[in-house]
Amino acid sequence: MTMKKYFILFLIIGVGSLFLTSCLEKYLDKAPEAGLNADAVFTKYANAYQYLDYCFNSSTSSNTSGVWATSEVSITGQGSLDYDCVTDFCDAGRVMWWAYHKWGPLGDNNVHFGPILPSFFTKIRIANSFLQNVDKLTDGNQADIDDLIGRAHFVRAFCTFEIFRFWGAMPYITKPIGPYDQWDIPRLSKVETMRQVALDMDTAYTYFEKAGKIRRDPLPGQVGHLAAVDQKYPNGCTAKAYKGRALLYAASPLNEGGIEEWKEAATANWEAIKIAEQIGYALMAPSNYTDNYFGTTYTNEMLWGHYYGLVSYGTGWTKQPYNAVFCNSPSNNSGLCPTQGTVDMWETKWGDALNTQAQRDAATALGHYNEQDPFTNRDPRFYIDIIYNTAPIPGYGTAKIYKEVIAGVLQGSELIPNTGYAGVTRTGYYMRKIWGGQSIKNNISVAITTPMMRLGELYLNYAEAANEAYGPNAVPPGTTMSAVQAINFVRNGGTSASGLASANVTRWTPAQLAPVQAQYTASADAFRTRIQNERDIELCFEGHYYFDIRRWKTAPISMAGPLMGNIPEKVPVDATYPTGYKFVRVPLTDDRQTRWYDAKYYLPFTSADYYKMKKFDPGQVW
Repeated sequence: MTMKKYFILFLIIGVGSLFLTSCLEKYLDKAPEAGLNADAVFTKYANAYQYLDYCFNSSTSSNTSGVWATSEVSITGQGSLDYDCVTDFCDAGRVMWWAYHKWGPLGDNNVHFGPILPSFFTKIRIANSFLQNVDKLTDGNQADIDDLIGRAHFVRAFCTFEIFRFWGAMPYITKPIGPYDQWDIPRLSKVETMRQVALDMDTAYTYFEKAGKIRRDPLPGQVGHLAAVDQKYPNGCTAKAYKGRALLYAASPLNEGGIEEWKEAATANWEAIKIAEQIGYALMAPSNYTDNYFGTTYTNEMLWGHYYGLVSYGTGWTKQPYNAVFCNSPSNNSGLCPTQGTVDMWETKWGDALNTQAQRDAATALGHYNEQDPFTNRDPRFYIDIIYNTAPIPGYGTAKIYKEVIAGVLQGSELIPNTGYAGVTRTGYYMRKIWGGQSIKNNISVAITTPMMRLGELYLNYAEAANEAYGPNAVPPGTTMSAVQAINFVRNGGTSASGLASANVTRWTPAQLAPVQAQYTASADAFRTRIQNERDIELCFEGHYYFDIRRWKTAPISMAGPLMGNIPEKVPVDATYPTGYKFVRVPLTDDRQTRWYDAKYYLPFTSADYYKMKKFDPGQVW
């Protein structure tokens, strides 16, 4: 048998068997009942709580950020940089580790993604050990115990899902595996792996419901809204949302799902939407849209969020997604620099697609787009998400991202200085969306939160599945929205899925952002590309793009290149250059380009890990 068929659970044995020795001893060293054995730990609610809480404890140095480790902006600050900068979506200012993954198969240069594997298998073992021993509890009220059981099922499903996204189908481990148990466990199929995740999320929901934790905080307008003491933990609605996400992945082309799987995904995401709206969640209005990322702890669109804390420029979290020029760090910091192809994803406000030259020519013919005035009349989310030349930014007045000939020498402007900064943009753009405005010129502390799951994603998940299963305009059985209506709800708001007036929302008006144009809604094939583009925009910099282009199997096209930049040159204003800047698309240097190999659909295990495996097959190493 080869590695394709079997997964040798050396990580579960290696890390897991240490659990009752290393991890537990470390815990007991700090507990009042120092010296208790494992059985004694599981008889006391307080000890069992702390034991399971390791999975959510992002302050534990060996914990790789709790279950938040793979979020778009992880506690280590690596997530967004690694995920987006190893795709065509962004260039990193500095050419560093992620360039290996852009150029070719990752191999042993797996320095940031690699720790996810043992970290999440450790958490799966902890969840299984807790569930195996929870009946030993002799104290604690039943609602609190049910809440912990729900969390344990959620952790097991969540961690399996995250491992799946990176490494593919896995065994679904439901009990602690010891050194004398069978190690060579067959992998499930891709679809079956996700079905098991969905079932576990259903079980988590059942226990959260028994515990009264479908939502953890009071409803909007009530005292304590968004401020529950246990707000950081997933709830019943979160579990249903993750079920929907798992089934969407199961149906996707990479995972070889079919019409039935798409139908199941549509049903699951609709169920999650209905539950979310019935317990008061709603999309954020444009005026508060960025609250999903910074400026507050949690929002009423987040079904689950990770609050990082207050940060200022150049420290902690900000060092990774923010470019060096904002942090005054000439030799450090790489930042997220969207490519020109990424910037083209934002439509005109009339809904004209700009992804291809033919589409840009068509928009130009309508008077909706001008390549020499490219930032006018765009999707309003563009101004929230992207820092472009002349964009207003705190501390700088406007962003100065241009070159200018002075005394016969081409000089860089303030945000692309000629010398001293290794990490400035080569594309002409910086990321704004998850930036709180902190910089050397605006040294403020801002609350940073990662939306692990928000309501907006559920509408996009539902729209994608509904389109594949029923087409763009049909209303699937048991629902009240077509795929087109769901996408337009994310863009324009209106009447919610639940029909509750409290869940209705006003987003951008049709004058600010038109509904999807009819030319794109005539067939599932035509609408598919716009749904994918809508995800790219609405969920940008939230950790989805890396996985989406893989599950859609569009990565071979997206990653084919060339990646383009567009740093304007300052010129006199005239009819050709109405903004006083000349825009020319140019390829990035070769060391910043992408190359696709099918091996990159999944991360490899390192060669050191391969050699630990009983059924190691050298032919399976990339």
